[in-house]
Amino acid sequence: MGKNEFLTPKAIANRIKAKGLQKLRWYCQMCQKQCRDENGFKCHCMSESHQRQMQIFGQNPHRIVEGYSEEFENGFLDLMRRSHRFSRVAATVVYNEYIHDRHHVHMNSTQWATLTEFVKYLGRTGKCKVEETPKGWFITYIDRDSETLFKEKMKNKRIRADLAEEEKQEREIQKQIEKAEQFLSTVRNGDVEKENIESAEPPFKELKLEGGVKIGFALGSKSNVGKEKGESSSRLVFEENEEKERMNTKIKENGSTGKSGKSTLEELMREEEKAKERSNRKDYWLCEGIIVKVMSKTLAEKGYYKQKGVVRKVIDKYVGEIEMLESKHVLRVDQEELETVIPHIGGLVRIVNGAYRGSNARLLGVDAEKFCAKVQVEKGIYDGRVLKAVEYEDICKLAQKQKKNKKSQL
Repeated sequence: MGKNEFLTPKAIANRIKAKGLQKLRWYCQMCQKQCRDENGFKCHCMSESHQRQMQIFGQNPHRIVEGYSEEFENGFLDLMRRSHRFSRVAATVVYNEYIHDRHHVHMNSTQWATLTEFVKYLGRTGKCKVEETPKGWFITYIDRDSETLFKEKMKNKRIRADLAEEEKQEREIQKQIEKAEQFLSTVRNGDVEKENIESAEPPFKELKLEGGVKIGFALGSKSNVGKEKGESSSRLVFEENEEKERMNTKIKENGSTGKSGKSTLEELMREEEKAKERSNRKDYWLCEGIIVKVMSKTLAEKGYYKQKGVVRKVIDKYVGEIEMLESKHVLRVDQEELETVIPHIGGLVRIVNGAYRGSNARLLGVDAEKFCAKVQVEKGIYDGRVLKAVEYEDICKLAQKQKKNKKSQL
């Protein structure tokens, strides 16, 4: 058996010594070799392999040092994110955990000579919150992960939407209270006038039956009937009188009953439009199958700025997965960074917001000065209805499904 075989005591002792961490000054980062003493490190520096690595280092030393610095920084921050993401911890504690890995990037191969300089660098660049205390330097990781920021943004957006919905409900309740108070006041005034006019007693009549028995009863007026049945009947009578007065005034203004009926129908249609507009107007408009334009300037470097894509999926009402038309790449973009697309006249559009939200329509014309379009609804309960002024933001081009060529398949 040779002198330095695998199972000799000398070889086993060497492996035991090489297991743990050793002195940093006897480690060669270029060759990734750890020496146990000064003599071993000196012999390594004189070796041919080390000399070749030094020639490579001499050709571009700045690039190599920057590469080691970046690798050391990324490893240090990854450890912070995994182990101390939400805690304030001493820098020496994190560094000791980092160097437990025997094959870590050593600090003497980076641009920072000491741990203090590295901690100050993290504070200057805003990657960690740094504090100097009598017990040493303490650092806190600043979470700038895109997923965390996206979740926080979505949470704030939901809170704003809930607040807006609560304010809207409060305004509706206040309007109903005011209408009820006004209605009660008018009904009370009407009851007082009716009591003054119909204060006379109703006539009394007698009827005789065959047995000679007399029965007396009074024919009550509308006011008496209202008192017997309660306030509801008097209110109905009052409302009927008011409705008749309104109809009479409308007939006088228009000059004929035909015009009055037409104007009443138009008013009912306008009120129906307003009610649909209030119920269907939302702060989100994304839906699947429409073509949108990406307006995010942060994506300009990758060539997606002002490029069009198809919405394949909607996430949490405000975020869409966009498949780009040219590159076929799939992006996840917020609706604030998207814009609707208007097709050529005659093209199909989807009404994405407003009274007719969710309906398909055909573009009939465009008013560039007022930023609105004229469309005709197709299919559904509103089929054939023409909408003269729909804002650009409420309609969007509809993606046409690609038809497969059956002949090519045969």
